[in-house]
Amino acid sequence: MSQFFHIHPENPQARLIRHAADIVRNGGVIVYPTDSAYALGCHIGDKSALDRIRRIRRLDDKHNFTLVCRDLSEIATYARVNNTVYRLLRHATPGPYTFILKATSELPRRLQNPKRKTVGLRVPDNNIALALLEDLGEPLMSVTLIMPGEELPLIDPYEIREVLEHEVDLVIDGGWCGMEATTVVDLVEDTPLILRVGKGELAPFEDGS
Repeated sequence: MSQFFHIHPENPQARLIRHAADIVRNGGVIVYPTDSAYALGCHIGDKSALDRIRRIRRLDDKHNFTLVCRDLSEIATYARVNNTVYRLLRHATPGPYTFILKATSELPRRLQNPKRKTVGLRVPDNNIALALLEDLGEPLMSVTLIMPGEELPLIDPYEIREVLEHEVDLVIDGGWCGMEATTVVDLVEDTPLILRVGKGELAPFEDGS
């Protein structure tokens, strides 16, 4: 039976954030709000928790997870960021974007795209997510909470609890956080390539500013 926390979206309660972070550290799978939709998350180094998320979403080994980071410096630990990319990221984070970048040696190989050696990273503009990441002191391994056979993510925390109460360790009710996917931008080459149009302005990546 999963736990269920009501966390204030503007002023997250430190006690509950700390408890949620401890659940992640101890191998738990959580549902948490972001700036685009609710997501499933687990500890970056926990293969067992990662496999649980794969089972919930029915994902194969080729599906790319996203590293959800607290800031730009954390992104630079796990991905190669040159000056041009850094300027783009500085203007677009935090925000509803997922960036595809070349992985560094700090990133476990199982979390990389096996052919391109890339990883998806993002910094969400959500107070609960950022507080959780700050307490953890490292990224969350994450995927959007879209159930098998569905096209849209689950949006109601009470419905999420009903559907997943025996599958996850914690559901965080952070209120309404939307149901639109992030915009995905490939920054591996010199010119940004928009792979998926979602939430967020496209202009910074279309004109190279």
